[in-house]
Amino acid sequence: MVWLKHLLAAVIEVSINDEQFIKLLKKAEGIASRILALGMLVVILSATFDLGWILVQQLSTPPLGRISGRLVEIFGLFLNVLIALEILENITAYLKTDVSSQIVEMVIVTSLIAVARKIIILDIDQPDTVGKLVGLAVAIFAISISYWIVRVMNLRQRRP
Repeated sequence: MVWLKHLLAAVIEVSINDEQFIKLLKKAEGIASRILALGMLVVILSATFDLGWILVQQLSTPPLGRISGRLVEIFGLFLNVLIALEILENITAYLKTDVSSQIVEMVIVTSLIAVARKIIILDIDQPDTVGKLVGLAVAIFAISISYWIVRVMNLRQRRP
């Protein structure tokens, strides 16, 4: 409990000075980003292992080499790994740069990939497929417009 009082006193002391407080926030932000990156790395390795295990099982069970029954599910797993890699890339870019507009652009691209994954694995035999497709179309349109706006703004900022 004593260490908590010392920590609180140090935070209060640092928070009085704006420069020191901003440095403290940057350090905390960096630590949190690193923890997120490590967690995402664990998720990526786990998902890759799971995907590999499923592929081995599907390719080794009779009839040998036939994965067509679970092909959509396997595509979904591949795309999950790709989305996780994109998120890790976003975190890495966040750690490398202070340019938030570029990071926003990357996040929008990642969300487009996630929506594309939903479309690819969509089961068209479900009763509400039309509603889901309309919702996904609206999402793609909105995300695409957002991407276009951010991209144009980024290009304008880069011009001398």
